[in-house]
Amino acid sequence: MKSSFADKIKSLFAGKTAQNQEFFDDLADALIEGDIGAKLSMELIDSLESECKKQKLFDQGQILLKLKEALSPFAKGIDLKVQDGKTNVWMLLGVNGVGKTTSAAKIALLQKNSGVQNISLSASDTFRAAAVDQLMEHGQRLGIRVVAHQMGSDPAAVVFDAAESVSSKGGGLVIADTAGRLHNKENLVRELEKIDRVCSQKADEGCYKKLLVLDATTGQNALRQAEVFNEAVGVDAIVLTKYDSSAKGGIAVSIGKELSLPVAYVCTGESYADISLFDAEKYLNEFLGL
Repeated sequence: MKSSFADKIKSLFAGKTAQNQEFFDDLADALIEGDIGAKLSMELIDSLESECKKQKLFDQGQILLKLKEALSPFAKGIDLKVQDGKTNVWMLLGVNGVGKTTSAAKIALLQKNSGVQNISLSASDTFRAAAVDQLMEHGQRLGIRVVAHQMGSDPAAVVFDAAESVSSKGGGLVIADTAGRLHNKENLVRELEKIDRVCSQKADEGCYKKLLVLDATTGQNALRQAEVFNEAVGVDAIVLTKYDSSAKGGIAVSIGKELSLPVAYVCTGESYADISLFDAEKYLNEFLGL
């Protein structure tokens, strides 16, 4: 995530001394622009300024390492594991356009390549024909089964059938794509609650996860989305898409601070291989230009 944000941080050190109040004000502004959030940015910089003065830290490397230390508690990663011999269900949440359907395919391939047997993709966005067709196409390309019903059918019924199929074969993984019509929040929440109940019933204990897909370039808007979905059905982990094109990227810190949610995966491009586990250490180093 080589970004203009990291470049901006470096330019601050080139233009001002770290002993100057203006430096810390500009550093706070840069963090806010980097999607850390105004309140957290001010808290971080107040603490950083105090620490730097107390410890007489004026060197760029020392200050950035101190800032990294302050950000670290909020940049959380998680490595989700599929439990062998059990029915695992991972439901993908998110608004339309963030890359849910493609992310479902990428995660499915990643799990297949890691040795997970019996994976099914559940086409539970039954309101958008393109989503079902797209998932079917991904399944054909990847050699992964897709469970789909006719358009407009009950999304929860699709997950039910996919989970039944996986269970009958001795366990495996269902990855469910869902609709994301946030403009009709009440209907969305009702629909997700129903799918959530079915997933909870069909998955073995401890094998049901809810992954929220967010576009890394949308900044604080992504935090608002996370709040809505977390309030509606609860979220276990985040999938960040368009991670490579983000000039900011601090949203992972904001979500970690505000909602205590970890990031499971980051997607960096369009191909199936453009997905990886979230590495908090690497993320913070790239974010700060270390």
